Order: sequence, then structure tokens, then C-alpha cells
Amino acid sequence: MKSPKKDLPSPAVIEVLEEFDEDELDGPIASVMVFNANDASGAGGLAADCVALASVGVHSMPVVTGAYVRDTSEIVDHFAFDDEAVTSQASTILEDVPPDVFKIGFVGNPHNLSAIASLLSDWADVPVVTYMPDLAWWQDDQIDQYLDACAELMLPQTTVLVGNHSTLSRWLLPDWAAAQAPSALDIAAAAQEYGVPYTLVTGISLPEQFIDNVLCSGTAVLCSEKFERLEATFVGAGDTLSSTLAALIAAGTELTEAVTEALSYLDRSLEGGFRPGMGHVQPDRLFWAHPEGDDADFDESDEPFPFELSPNETRH
Repeated sequence: MKSPKKDLPSPAVIEVLEEFDEDELDGPIASVMVFNANDASGAGGLAADCVALASVGVHSMPVVTGAYVRDTSEIVDHFAFDDEAVTSQASTILEDVPPDVFKIGFVGNPHNLSAIASLLSDWADVPVVTYMPDLAWWQDDQIDQYLDACAELMLPQTTVLVGNHSTLSRWLLPDWAAAQAPSALDIAAAAQEYGVPYTLVTGISLPEQFIDNVLCSGTAVLCSEKFERLEATFVGAGDTLSSTLAALIAAGTELTEAVTEALSYLDRSLEGGFRPGMGHVQPDRLFWAHPEGDDADFDESDEPFPFELSPNETRH
């Protein structure tokens, strides 16, 4: 009886292994660990995160915190993973690969927020980008519990908070009574009370169909970018923006420059938005990869998207 053959690498594989020089390896410029839910529609969640990160040239380390049940029109439900499943995913890979930035999306419940916050405390020198989505699809008591836990546990460890003006103002300034809506600086000042040094407030309505996006510290406006409002209802914009920002920070881009570049990328993604189903429009995060001629507004210089990656310090 013949003995079984051993699984040996082919001569070609051996040759490649012998020639491999780790010092000459060109790979992603940085790594970002993302905590977020899976979104089967592809609009947001980890699907948006990974494509946005890849567009900057950054390696993604996605940690699944749960799953949305949704179509392109609405979120029907959400199933959260338990906290042990979330932390096991993260802690195992963190023993092997150190991230340059953490990005926190929607993680499902206060238990997961607590577990992630505990994990982040061991990586205090790594910047954290926290995105707060619109939770209006959820039940009111669940929203309140989640927002309270996020304010108590996650914001003290957050470097940059990202969110829409209406979402952040309702959350951080619930007792606002002035006739005029709170400014981005008002929201950033409220976030700073929880320990957040920088807040990016998006979707601020301006006259003549424009919207403003403003980065603030707790005491000053650092930069702002105005864009023309597009006549469509989009889903996935917030995850796209926050992950692009996280990627640029991870790559060493100075904060205000990273915000400007991330907003420009989002605007181009929205301009090229598409409707894959019968519901809302999704950002085309791969607009830069389309063959030449697909869009008359694009030229060769747009492929890939020309991110300006600076060697400057991450924090402003």
C-alpha cells in the first residue's frame, strides 16, 4: 500500500517564497479597525466602511457588531451580536495587527458600547472617530438607552465626533430653547463637556439650496465646507464620510485637511449616486474606478480620487 502524498508547495511557490523580501513590500499605508453593523443593502454599515477605506488605500479591520434588516428604502430591524462575540473578534486581531485609528459606527446596544469602550481604554493613544447615525427607525426607549450609554462611555474616548446637525443637536442639546437652531460651535461645546475635542457637524441648511459642514473644537470653528444640496434622498452618506475621515487621519493627514478631503470625496460619491433598488439613492464610492468616459465630468486625473495624504501629525 502506497503512503499518502504529503502536501508540498509547488516549485513555483517555493521560488516565490525564496524571493519574497518583506522590506520591499508595498501595502496599505495604514489600518483602521471599524466597529459597525452589516448592511445587506450595501448602503451603509461595514459595506460602506470597507469601500471608503479602500478608496483611500487603507487596510480595513471590520468588526461585525450586528446586522441591519433593511432594503434600500428603510431599516426594518436590527439584530445585535452579544458583547463577547464583538470583543472576541477585536481582541484576537488586535494581538496581531495594531490599528492606526478606530472608527465606531452603530454597535447595537449599550452592552456592546461598554465592551468596546473597555477595549479602547487599552489603546488610549490611538485616535477614535465616532459616527452617530440617525436612529429614528428605532424604538424611543432603545434610542435613549443607546445615546445615554454612548455619551457616558464612548464620547470620553472620542477624538472626532461626526454626525448630522439635527441628530447631534437633539442628542447633545435636548433642552435647547432658543428660537434659532444651535450652531455647530454650540454642538461642539456640548460634546466637549463629555471630553470630545473635535466635532464635525454636517448637513447644516443654508440659503439657496446649499448645505454647510463645519469642524469645530469646543471653542472655535476650525474649517467649513459648503456644497450644493442634491435633489435626492441618500442613504449611507454618514458612514462613507466618517470612514473616509478615519482613513485619512490614519494615513497621517492633518485634521482640517482630512475633513476637507473626506467631504470632497463624499460630494463626488453623492454626485455619482445610483439607485440599486426601488428605494433611496446610494453613494457611488467607487466613482473614481469607472472606465474613462462613463461620466463626462470625470477626467484621467480623477482616477483614482486624488487624496492629498500629508505626513503631518494626526491630531490638530
